Amino acid sequence: MPESPAVTLYGDWNIMITHKYLSGVFLAGLCAVASAQPAAKGDTDYPNRPIRLVVSAAPGGSSDGAARVIAQRLNELWKQQIVVDNRGGAGGVIGAGLVAKSEADGYTIGIVSLRFSVNPSLLPMPFDPIKDFEFLTMNGAVGNVLVVNVKSPLTSVKDLIAQARAKPGELSFASSGIGGAPHLTGEFFAQQTGVKLTHIAYKGGGPAVADLLGNNVSMSFASLTSALPHIKASRLRPLAVAAKARASQLPEVPTMKEAGAGDLHVLDWQGMLTTAGTPKPIVTKLSTTIRGILKEPETTRRFDAMGLDVIASSGEEFRRDVASDIKRWAKVVKEANIKAN
Repeated sequence: MPESPAVTLYGDWNIMITHKYLSGVFLAGLCAVASAQPAAKGDTDYPNRPIRLVVSAAPGGSSDGAARVIAQRLNELWKQQIVVDNRGGAGGVIGAGLVAKSEADGYTIGIVSLRFSVNPSLLPMPFDPIKDFEFLTMNGAVGNVLVVNVKSPLTSVKDLIAQARAKPGELSFASSGIGGAPHLTGEFFAQQTGVKLTHIAYKGGGPAVADLLGNNVSMSFASLTSALPHIKASRLRPLAVAAKARASQLPEVPTMKEAGAGDLHVLDWQGMLTTAGTPKPIVTKLSTTIRGILKEPETTRRFDAMGLDVIASSGEEFRRDVASDIKRWAKVVKEANIKAN
């Protein structure tokens, strides 16, 4: 599938009739040409051309994995190309900003994560995270797992804490970006265990795990989506999951609480949205179709393989959850003194 988005835009027909009399032939021809144009916004034949799905992260993470599952199924259902466009960077602001500033016609949709609700407390925002979007659904949520390179001498959380206390700041942890779930999990871990770790932010979960595989960082509080393939391939060693219960995909790995790091759990949700002002029929069609895809057994199976639990909430529920999360994380960012750089 091509990675470059379709950029063809279609303007409305603006016709000025300046003569009192027009021949029937001319009018007939004019109508024929007009009817050949792409459907106007909100028409019932949506979609009638390719759709761009903007992922606010680099390839390899949970958002990217979910986007490709959904894009494939939308293509099968609608017989239209769904172009997955990865736009990582600036904590997801670049990708979300593209959606916010696009034509309100349903041909640009986006997938965002928990960081979308943290960013307003960290960065100057070029858009309003509530008013500039139509919310479609919260797709699901994924837990995080503390992993080290399989060659690392660290074999348990207790080992890690002991070394971090002995050499403050020497151990580093990679994350998918400032304000993301892996970053917040790492900060909470450091707070609860009384250790000092050095945070290194990347433009997505994929690049973060890649550097861990290269042994360039000490650890990562990675999403299950990013880490599972490498755990199964014995390239990464899992030490604990940041969740209330053990992950079904890693039943032998203890929770942070079981491992002695306190009751630490952060779930990274992800959801889909489009540009504010998109006609309601199109928003409804997008939301209904995507939620239907999420509830299909095959989608559930593929999400589970990535460590994702399906949610499939309504657009209004998603909007309310984001608004609530923005307030919640504003308090956390302040108390933890998290900075954008």
